[in-house]
Amino acid sequence: MISAFDLFTIGIGPSSSHTVGPMRAAKKWMNSISDKEFIRINHIKIECFGSLALTGKGHGTDKAILMGLLGFDPDTIEVELIESLISAISSDKTLSLLQKHKIVFNISDIQFNKQFQKNEHPNKMVFSAYHNDTCINEKVFFSTGGGFITENFSINDSLTNKKHVFNSSKQLLKLCEDYKCSIAQLIEENETINHDMSSINTAIFRIWDCMKSCIHKGLMAEGVLPGGLNVQRRAKKLHESIKHNKDSSIILDWLNVYALAVSEENAAGGRVVTAPTNGAAGIIPSVLYFLDQFVKPLQLNDLKKFFFTAAAIGMLYKKNASISGAEMGCQGEVGVACSMAAAGYTAVMGGSNNQIENAAEIGMEHNLGLTCDPIKGLVQIPCIERNTMGAVKAVNAARLALQGDGNQIVSLDKVIKTMRLTGEDMKQKYKETSLGGLA
Repeated sequence: MISAFDLFTIGIGPSSSHTVGPMRAAKKWMNSISDKEFIRINHIKIECFGSLALTGKGHGTDKAILMGLLGFDPDTIEVELIESLISAISSDKTLSLLQKHKIVFNISDIQFNKQFQKNEHPNKMVFSAYHNDTCINEKVFFSTGGGFITENFSINDSLTNKKHVFNSSKQLLKLCEDYKCSIAQLIEENETINHDMSSINTAIFRIWDCMKSCIHKGLMAEGVLPGGLNVQRRAKKLHESIKHNKDSSIILDWLNVYALAVSEENAAGGRVVTAPTNGAAGIIPSVLYFLDQFVKPLQLNDLKKFFFTAAAIGMLYKKNASISGAEMGCQGEVGVACSMAAAGYTAVMGGSNNQIENAAEIGMEHNLGLTCDPIKGLVQIPCIERNTMGAVKAVNAARLALQGDGNQIVSLDKVIKTMRLTGEDMKQKYKETSLGGLA
């Protein structure tokens, strides 16, 4: 089962599947070990396979796993402390599991196996704990995109809460018609099964505040992004050139600068909202902030419309395809975020449920076949600029949908199916491996 707040989680850059997911998996593994086994551990080994191995260094997978083993969460860890913690582990050759039990440890105990495992998700991790030469605990995790982790990749249950179950956009629209409600209202009702309204409102504001904080930080930062590509931050310079011009005719510049700000923060390992992934984290904040700054100040009800509508669309992709670049290519990241943002924008602007579905369909239709081939495994080229393009496409998709009546020849369900089949047909080297294309 999935919540809207599973699709919008606060984490750190640069990758939801290669940074956030592995950190969560490492901590979850630690917490799953019994006290009796835990105190006997004197050596551990972690093996990352496939895409996690090929781009793990560039995405900080090894560092993220170490932070998880120490007991940190991606949504609360102090980003500024990470490098000093890594340095201490490397120099001392020790690791304090959950900051309770110290063992001998070498960075080489995290191994990268670049072989893909047949019929398994390409983001596989195996965690093994030993007492001397005896393995006393072993667990397998898969990082399936957006920070989601699972121990059983074959799980394919309904990804909605049980009050209003839908597995397709057709079913979603029918439910809304039956209950005479909007998509956002339907999702909000689902959320109230497990959360009271006060906690829902608090979570919405926390996500929105994190997005705004990330934009503001990104607009102030300058210099070269880490990783060796010598990519210069551009958001501050662009912002300086346009900040006194709030003419909506330069809509592209404003969408670009907000998306750049977030994407550059993500590339630098800063705090971002997975929306629904880190690789595409700049799109939804850019569109939302543009709405807030140029269309109307966003109130709680507007934020709920946007986030819950976008979440409904994200659930459909998560259920019927994937939001993992390692499975679907970048169409599963930037394409999905564009589709979600288009739907959310349309909802805030008063669009009907059918217009929302149409906007989401347009948003993905023109991202089909988008590969994921980050140079050197860094979420920089082409990822940063690609977020700006996704934001612009999202607003255009929403505007096209709002000018129509909601009827379209190709449905969102058909586009999602096409996206899944396209991802399955795509050669592995073009899917988050830094082996093909621009890489």
